[in-house]
Amino acid sequence: MEGGAGAYNPRTAEEVFRDFRGRRAGMIKALTTDVDKFYQLCDPEKENLCLYGLPNETWEVTLPAEEVPPELPEPALGINFARDGMDEKDWLALVAVHSDAWLLAVAFYFGARFGFDKDARRRLFQMINNLPTIYEVVTGSTKKQTKEKTPNSSNKSNKSSSKPQSRHPESQTKASKMPSAKEEDESGEEDEEEEDEDEHGNTLCGACGDNYAHDEFWICCDVCEKWFHGKCVKITPARAEHIKQYKCPACSNKRARA
Repeated sequence: MEGGAGAYNPRTAEEVFRDFRGRRAGMIKALTTDVDKFYQLCDPEKENLCLYGLPNETWEVTLPAEEVPPELPEPALGINFARDGMDEKDWLALVAVHSDAWLLAVAFYFGARFGFDKDARRRLFQMINNLPTIYEVVTGSTKKQTKEKTPNSSNKSNKSSSKPQSRHPESQTKASKMPSAKEEDESGEEDEEEEDEDEHGNTLCGACGDNYAHDEFWICCDVCEKWFHGKCVKITPARAEHIKQYKCPACSNKRARA
């Protein structure tokens, strides 16, 4: 199908990785920030439906390709049939696992089609493997594995504050690590910067799955305790000033359905 195939055919390992990353971002949106819409589209009364991630970081739920064989490997069929027969978290986790498998199949389909050699395949896999899987993002398993390195443990007591600084992954730790004197040598400053990056490097956005970056505004959900880029959940620092208790889109949608 046109949506599943995307608008172009990547021919290098780097281009295939960009295609992979775009499709992955779209599927993560479907299973996190857009989960309410995704849930409604997966009506068990409809025919076999598939979740497609597109290279432009969007997603769609639709019928599988009619052509045989299809232009690209097809994602898991009939994801809608299990929706009402499982706990919602378990169902989303199952869709996430199949989505991960599909993304790898598409990436290495391109690799085979365009004759990637051993080095190109290794390079592609290494780039893919540096990203958390969709399953890890959706279930929060990466967060659990690296909890001691995330800002949640050090900033948990500050979540009730309405100031956006307390919701930013870097704020508290950076404040405690500021050099005591302006004359501190450059080597000491570099060591502190590396420590700060190491501490937060494993923090993942609950929406897009990307790693923490010190120059971006982040906000933490007071319900599920996941961190999000402000831009991913459409929250600005100014708006965060007036939020007493922030709930991410997924937690807000669960409450609405209940």
